[in-house]
Amino acid sequence: MPGGWHHAAQGVRIVEVLEHLNLTWEVRDGVRSHSWKIDPPPSTREGECVRYADRIGYLSHDALDAIRAGVIRLDDLPARAREVFGTPGSEMVGTMIAAVVEGSLSAENNAGAVVMAPGPLEAMHELRAFLFERVYASETAAGQKHVAIDVIRRLVDHHLVHPELIPATYRDSEADTVTQVVDYVSGMTDRFALAMHDRLFDADATSQMTPLLRDPLDPTAMTSRSSGSHRGQVPSP
Repeated sequence: MPGGWHHAAQGVRIVEVLEHLNLTWEVRDGVRSHSWKIDPPPSTREGECVRYADRIGYLSHDALDAIRAGVIRLDDLPARAREVFGTPGSEMVGTMIAAVVEGSLSAENNAGAVVMAPGPLEAMHELRAFLFERVYASETAAGQKHVAIDVIRRLVDHHLVHPELIPATYRDSEADTVTQVVDYVSGMTDRFALAMHDRLFDADATSQMTPLLRDPLDPTAMTSRSSGSHRGQVPSP
């Protein structure tokens, strides 16, 4: 679509245009700037907290999902990340939050910004680099990416032909048809989009999105797959 698309900007559009929420400028700024590479950065300390919460959330849960799906195993995670943060899930989230509190309250933090302590920050960068190499850019993810792109394209094309299927409660009637369709499709969860795709096109994309186990004979490998953060979106490198 013209000008491209970014989930953070779409988040602001949702609260301002589609949901008509009465939010302060500071809250909307936090939504706009929650991704780390967006410039300018958050204008408030609360926005800085949201930026860390976003990264902590997706790193921990994506690592846990990858282990459950058999894409990686716990022992594959960088040793320092396991030593500093523990096991993906509530333990990792808790220790990462504690590291942000420690760094933010440090006497060396003269700016008073929300920051993570230096040692844990390096461990978090290592974990993120590992996930990009072994999970987001893996063969399993690459195969699923093609399926996901096809699902999204078919849903968009279908609703461009049948815009009447877009719920009136989730439509910006003043926007062009492409924007209305993108608003609707981008707001779908993974499971809702897959279910609608399979129903509309008599297909089975849902099963194709199930990751392949590296070692199907391993009785400890878990085959369940929960929805990833950002509705399945791969974080920006």
